[in-house]
Amino acid sequence: MKKEDKSAIIGQIAEILKEYPNFYLVETAGLNAEKTSELRRACFKNDIKLVVVKNTLLHKALESMEGDYSELYDAFHGPTSLMCTTVANAPAKLLKDFIKKDDVLPRLKAAYVEETVYVGADQLDTLATIKSKNELIADVIALLQSPAKNVVSALTSGGTKLHGILETLSNKQD
Repeated sequence: MKKEDKSAIIGQIAEILKEYPNFYLVETAGLNAEKTSELRRACFKNDIKLVVVKNTLLHKALESMEGDYSELYDAFHGPTSLMCTTVANAPAKLLKDFIKKDDVLPRLKAAYVEETVYVGADQLDTLATIKSKNELIADVIALLQSPAKNVVSALTSGGTKLHGILETLSNKQD
């Protein structure tokens, strides 16, 4: 491969990584054509970009970007597929579902999620339970609404109770 071609590919990989805040490094080499197509379809449905990359080109692309990705470099051995996403836990959930069907592959090598590095296949459960930004916002909103709902509920039930007591008292006097 010519040096110009390599530079162009490194630039393309860097652009993909800049576009997506989270990425996973996955080994998919042992998958047959049917399983690979199934994985690609599942990634497409979940808005995950799946790209097979050369380790040296990915390494150079990461070096050209801002940030420290040195913890990921140890995972650059063997064939590597890059799964890029905007939803932090989507690839982890997809991989867990996929592994349930096929016990061996694909295997998580490492991940860069929410500016944190996770290395090793044993981190898959941790990554799957990470809440996305939208899920965290929804949790905060629910917590903020809870006291207001309780106050409104107490006032409403109190008004109904008070009305019932007054009704009972007015009926007794008759």
